[in-house]
Amino acid sequence: MTLQFHLASKSPRRQILLRQMKLNFDVINPEIPEQPGTGETPEQYALRIAADKARAGQAMVRDALPVLGADTDVVLDGRILGKPRDRKDAIIMLLALSGREHEVYSAGAMVQVERLETALSVTRVRFGPISAALAQNYWDTGEPDGKAGAYAIQGQGASFVREITGSYTGVVGLPLFETSVLLGKFGIRVIG
Repeated sequence: MTLQFHLASKSPRRQILLRQMKLNFDVINPEIPEQPGTGETPEQYALRIAADKARAGQAMVRDALPVLGADTDVVLDGRILGKPRDRKDAIIMLLALSGREHEVYSAGAMVQVERLETALSVTRVRFGPISAALAQNYWDTGEPDGKAGAYAIQGQGASFVREITGSYTGVVGLPLFETSVLLGKFGIRVIG
């Protein structure tokens, strides 16, 4: 099967989602700083980081195939939570999310030569109550480490989710509907 595009992401979850769509891609891992700019909204931040990853990925390849970058952020009260620095940070995040609704901004960006197209999914997620002991036990599973908002909806973190409105795959890390539309703009058909 012919290579269709490059994925500029080290996320195994994004790779799994794209492979389930039977797409043929390779993986590159550009390193870019992930820090919100002053006054940058969660939407602006997610779209910028996805585009930065795609552009940095394009600089790493030697062909003209499109490059897909992505970013997923957990946002509570307008504040981007990011990935936990350590156990204490993860527990603070989980307790802040306990019994509340938050948003997950999941952006995709595809670049080919000078052309850039972007897509964004915003999903609302409501958690049930999380005790300090439960948050500590969850950290001990290893699952929250390296995950935006200190949880993985596709794993044991799903047990916190009372309600979701939007894209499940967006919360996992790549909104497949929006990504399919984005790929289609570059002539990559997801089905057929």
